[in-house]
Amino acid sequence: MEQEVLEKAYRDIQSRVHPDRFASAGDAERRASLQWTTRVNEAYRTLMDPVQRAKHILDLHGVDVAFENVGGEILDTVLRLMNVRGRIALCGLISDYNAKEPYGVKMFRSILVNRLKVQGMIVFDWQQRYPEANQALIDLVLAGKLKYRESVVDGIENAPKGLIGLLKGENFGKQLVKLT
Repeated sequence: MEQEVLEKAYRDIQSRVHPDRFASAGDAERRASLQWTTRVNEAYRTLMDPVQRAKHILDLHGVDVAFENVGGEILDTVLRLMNVRGRIALCGLISDYNAKEPYGVKMFRSILVNRLKVQGMIVFDWQQRYPEANQALIDLVLAGKLKYRESVVDGIENAPKGLIGLLKGENFGKQLVKLT
């Protein structure tokens, strides 16, 4: 049942071709990449003032579906702006991974009053479909319909540097370690 809900949310996201799609990223290069790879109408700056961010999203008529992997203040902003009966697929909380003190969601009430469906999603839940997904992704890459970026550090001795960069948001796309 839970996977059916997530699949429906994913299909809804994929089927929407709407001028009000948006994404967030921390710097101009990442915003440009998001616009190029995902064809969102606009990518806004993650680090902008929360009031500006809220106004920007409200101008886009609220949020129906969110795929959340940051958490913290970003999740609170999204919760504040969710439309009634909206859906959130929660696949990560990277803003808390390196924090000494977890952020603590403040807008939890929005889940109740907006009758939101929030579903945690861990990649291992889909392990039986890895081969199918792998083939679909290969086909999309070969067709030029899926673009990706990687950050690569050379040598196992640089793996800690890559991990620290990942946690600081310095990487672009997947963080990899090239073994020589």
